[in-house]
Amino acid sequence: MLSTAIHRFSTHLMLPLLPPRRHRLSFSSATSIDYPPLQNHPQWSGLHHWRCSPLNHDRYWGPNGPIQKPSGKIEFSSPSPPLLSSCSSLAEMGAVVLSTADPLTKAELSHWAYTKWRQNGLPVGVSEAPPSPARPPKPQLVSPKEIPPPKSSGLPLNAYMLHNLAHVELNAIDLAWDTVVRFSPYVELLGEGFFADFAHVADDESRHFSWCLQRLEELGVSYGDMPAHSFLWRECDKSSDNVAARLAVIPLVQEARGLDAGPRLVNKLTGFGDHRTSNIVSKIADEEIAHVAVGVYWFVSVCQKMGRAPGSTFTDILEEYGVELKGPFNYSAREEAGIPREWYDPSSTKGGKNKFSEVYDRLACIISMEKENSSLNTRGTARNPSRLEWRISVEEINSGSRLKEKTKEVFPEEDKIRTWNYIYKEVVRKP
Repeated sequence: MLSTAIHRFSTHLMLPLLPPRRHRLSFSSATSIDYPPLQNHPQWSGLHHWRCSPLNHDRYWGPNGPIQKPSGKIEFSSPSPPLLSSCSSLAEMGAVVLSTADPLTKAELSHWAYTKWRQNGLPVGVSEAPPSPARPPKPQLVSPKEIPPPKSSGLPLNAYMLHNLAHVELNAIDLAWDTVVRFSPYVELLGEGFFADFAHVADDESRHFSWCLQRLEELGVSYGDMPAHSFLWRECDKSSDNVAARLAVIPLVQEARGLDAGPRLVNKLTGFGDHRTSNIVSKIADEEIAHVAVGVYWFVSVCQKMGRAPGSTFTDILEEYGVELKGPFNYSAREEAGIPREWYDPSSTKGGKNKFSEVYDRLACIISMEKENSSLNTRGTARNPSRLEWRISVEEINSGSRLKEKTKEVFPEEDKIRTWNYIYKEVVRKP
């Protein structure tokens, strides 16, 4: 039966339509779960430690970093944890979290559910995910293009950036629980470790969201004080019937973007002078690598069950689902998480990385940062060229003329001209 199911899984690139089955395989903690090693694919070195780590109750940001909530703080807001008292499985508790609209309660219930599952040895079980997670009346959800720029948002720049991150973290809670609940009928095929990992991810995300809410309150802002977008959930909804696509689209694309953007956001907050918020964001960015690594592990594992090559399968899924990969990429963080560069950067497979690609990578990175800075400080008065406008041929780079012409046009400041003259000298002309 199982071998037949895997064959059908392989044929259709999605989970087989097996009849839902309730599994009562209980265990006391994630450390008792067997995680088979991947074949011929590197793993994040910290993955085993993350899986075996004790429950993390540091849901408050103290003067010097994360701490447990000080005495006198209410651990759960209304409605209280009895919402989960009748739940007898991880999937049932996940469905309750998804059906909870209040953001703070959702985060607290998420932590309570994961704690109860770890401590009480409950089974994964089976439940039905709602079509979409419950949401509060605010923030208003709009398309990404309708998100107001900082100057018209009514929020200080640091609060604006933190509000955007808080929205991402709230969505991440639901994305992880939806993965647990939606695919719970296939625990026999996927293995209990799959659900243990994504419940752990949900718990981490709920802690991150709690830090963001706390800091927003300290800044005099509430979550919902500006509109937010529904892009992340739309991407999740695309993959509701395909576990390989879910893993490719969410951890390997959406969460991997956090590895790319995290350091830039930290630098912007530091430049703004808000070191407390930058420390929170830095901690969140550091912990996100585990979530990407989990996605890599299970994507490769599923591909191996299907008898598919992970790299080509990843590319096929993104093409089928119309998912666009956008740089600049944090190559070192992605490599550490286990995402090979050739999966998302086609230039790396064309005879190795040449001098042109090094220049192009740096140029694309600076253009992206300039565009972000422009969007934060202006209202569209400056010309923001698209990445495609700045493709430069190898011959043009070798001549040097067009590279200088382009950089002067985009970066007229003298210091940036010196930067690109250095790149031209050290990368292009260096033997």
